Amino acid sequence: MSGRLEGKAALITGGTSGIGEATVEVFAREGANVLFTGRNADKGEELVGRLGPNVRFFKADVTREADIEASIKAAVDAFGRLDVLFNNAGGPTRGEVDTITQEDFANACNLLLGSVVFGIKHAATVMKAQGGGAIINNASVSSNRTHMGEYLYSIMKAGVVQTTRMAGMELGKHAISVNCISPGAVATPIFYDGSAVAAGLEAGKSEAKLEKLTRNLSKATPLRRSGLPVDIAHAALFLASDEGRYINCHDTVVDGGMTAGGRVNYE
Repeated sequence: MSGRLEGKAALITGGTSGIGEATVEVFAREGANVLFTGRNADKGEELVGRLGPNVRFFKADVTREADIEASIKAAVDAFGRLDVLFNNAGGPTRGEVDTITQEDFANACNLLLGSVVFGIKHAATVMKAQGGGAIINNASVSSNRTHMGEYLYSIMKAGVVQTTRMAGMELGKHAISVNCISPGAVATPIFYDGSAVAAGLEAGKSEAKLEKLTRNLSKATPLRRSGLPVDIAHAALFLASDEGRYINCHDTVVDGGMTAGGRVNYE
C-alpha cells in the first residue's frame, strides 16, 4: 500500500456500486478511513466485510438533505474529521423535451444536483472548522456536449460543473478545494437501467451483459476501449491526495478522448 491518503477521512456517496464502489476500494487501499453511503444495506455491509475495519457504511438517500447531513455527521463521529467528500451518487433520469413532468424535473434535480449542493453545504461547515479539505463532484461529459446523455441528466450535470466553480471560488479562502470529474463512456450500472437501450442492451440485463457493454462503449473513444469505474476512482484519488492540492474549480474530463469529436456507433 502506497498510502497516498494515509490519515485522511473520506465520505463517498453512492458507494455500493459502479464508480462509487471502485472509489471506496481505491481510497481504502491508499490508507484512508472511508465512510460510504447508499440505499442497499446488504451490499454496503458486504463491502465493509470485504475491505476491513477502516471502511464504514451508512444507509442514506442523497435526495434528502437530512440524510446528507446525517452521513457527514456519521463520518466525523467515526473518524474525528472529514478531509474528502466525493459527491458521486447519481442515476438515470426520465422525461424528454416535450414530455417532461414536474415530478421528472424534481427527481432529477434532487438526485443529481441537490445532492451535490447540500453535500457541499454540510461538508463546508466541517472543513472550515478543521482548516481545509477537498470536495469532489461527479459530473459528466454530457454537461458540455450534446447527444451524450439524457435531457435532464445533461442539464443537471451542467449545473454540477457550475456549482463546482462557484463553490470553489467561495471556499478556496478556507483551504477547501472543489473540483469535479466528468466521466465519458464508462461501463457502470447506470446503463443497466434507463440508459440500457441506448447502450445496445435489453432492459433488465445487468452483469451478464457487461462484456457487450464495454465493447459497445469502446467505440465512443479514440483509445477504442471503454472506461471502467476504477479509471474514475484514480482521478478522484489524485484530487483527494496532496498531489492535487493546487487544483481548484476544475472539471477533470476522463473520457479517453471521447469529447474530441466523433459519434458512437453501437452494434
